[in-house]
Amino acid sequence: MSVRRSSDAQSVCLLDRRGLLQLGLAAQAALALGGGSAAAQGAADNLKFGPPAPFSFDILKKLAKDLASRPYVEPARPNPDIVRRIDYDAHGKLKFKADDALYANSPGAYPITFMHVGQYFQKTVRMHAVSGGQAREILYDPSQFDMPPDSVARKLDPQPSAFAGFWIREAKDQVTDKGDWKTREPFATFLGASYFRAIGQKGQVGLSARGVALFPSPGAQEEFPDFIAHWFEPAKADGDPVTVCSLLDGPSLSGAFRFLIRRTSGTVMDIEAEVTLRRDVDRLGLAALTSMYWFSETAKPFLMDWRPEVHDSDGLAMWTGSGERIWRPLNNPPRVMTSTFADENPRGFGLMQRDRVFDHYQDGVRYQDRPSTWIEPTGEWGKGAVQLVELPTDDEIHDNVVAYWLPDDPKKAGVTVPIAYRLTWQDGEPSPDNLARCVATRLGRGGQPGLPRPQGVRKFLVEFLGGPLADLPYGATVEAVLWASRGTFSYVMTDAVPSDVKGHWRAQFDLTAQGPEPIEMRCYLKAGDQVMSETWLYQYHPTP
Repeated sequence: MSVRRSSDAQSVCLLDRRGLLQLGLAAQAALALGGGSAAAQGAADNLKFGPPAPFSFDILKKLAKDLASRPYVEPARPNPDIVRRIDYDAHGKLKFKADDALYANSPGAYPITFMHVGQYFQKTVRMHAVSGGQAREILYDPSQFDMPPDSVARKLDPQPSAFAGFWIREAKDQVTDKGDWKTREPFATFLGASYFRAIGQKGQVGLSARGVALFPSPGAQEEFPDFIAHWFEPAKADGDPVTVCSLLDGPSLSGAFRFLIRRTSGTVMDIEAEVTLRRDVDRLGLAALTSMYWFSETAKPFLMDWRPEVHDSDGLAMWTGSGERIWRPLNNPPRVMTSTFADENPRGFGLMQRDRVFDHYQDGVRYQDRPSTWIEPTGEWGKGAVQLVELPTDDEIHDNVVAYWLPDDPKKAGVTVPIAYRLTWQDGEPSPDNLARCVATRLGRGGQPGLPRPQGVRKFLVEFLGGPLADLPYGATVEAVLWASRGTFSYVMTDAVPSDVKGHWRAQFDLTAQGPEPIEMRCYLKAGDQVMSETWLYQYHPTP
């Protein structure tokens, strides 16, 4: 795998995690709004529906292509002056009534509830129920929501729809010590532009996925297309997925997505999509993930925060087409950095939260329980690259890390790009191998204790755990294989970490380099001819 980097100071927007702050530039399909009321299979009695129309994923793909051939039109915004007054607190009080959930009366199904427009989510997203190849639009009615008597949302006109997103709830028949589906948190959420997320094995949400990461032209701001409509088909039996089809639209493209979503120990989503470009674009990022990394054990400015670490993800994991396992710790860089990892037919990649120890965070928001999200291609993706974009941040409220697949094919107007993959929200990679994993990257002053510390020298300690390291006999020799894009190494050594954990080793070395430009680094452990660990990649930003 070859690695390229660039400083991209103008091409990416920093995202606000508290409300995503009017995510993106929107879109609207030419979908006629139907009137009237009708029953839908498994729907609550209070839901109202438009007239039926034929629907399938093939129909949706054709609609997306037709849409891309026409000029872009923004989606409807219900009563903008009123919606802007539905602030964070007011929006949180608008609760869709669980008894009115779609599929509330379907045994074994995942009920679906809807979210209201507000200051941070101002655009209409249309919702449809599908049964027997026919789709009916779910019509917005303010009586479906619990609204405080003084809520400004009561002043909204009933049309256009005031739905902004949806929640997928736990299976209706599942009752646990935490209560039934009506009282439990949803396990998947679609809200804001093309963003969606789900809980992992430890019952927490964290990072988000999205339909695409789109950069229209070199140096231009990132563009955020919207999911403007969704279609739902219920799970047919226990263990089956709920099907969600979604229409994506934005100034530069339109797309059709199909999600097969099931609740397991975490959450699994099988995704198939086609996107058609309305105009030429510079970078089309597919299977995109977005997360937050502020600081970790690697580097933390003095007295920045009382907590030892703050992040939803601490690294990018990659399994290349050639079979190499790679770990790239995340950075909070001094400027926007884009790293490109060229590959062909990758086996998977994802943003991971490997550090699971509460004492490393000391925060009641449970950063140690955040899910890891892994993308496994379905079929061959061909040539391209995993691209990682890191933005500087000074707080935890911003999503400042983006990872996606960048295909090599030209991104010209009229081109349709298909992609299919499985996305899992779990604790780690779903296909672990027998290599030791990198569990920590630590930086310090170079040189030897008791002697003057030389300028321009940085000490690194890279820790690996498990795999064949756990089976090494006492006295075994382990070697660190090192490489850097510039600079020289010294004081290189490896040793077992003095702890009660078996198979915990570290590589220790100094790097001497002059100048401020970033340095790409590489390290793995071997014993004799046997590779013992995955490959550690790191982008080091020298500081004065």
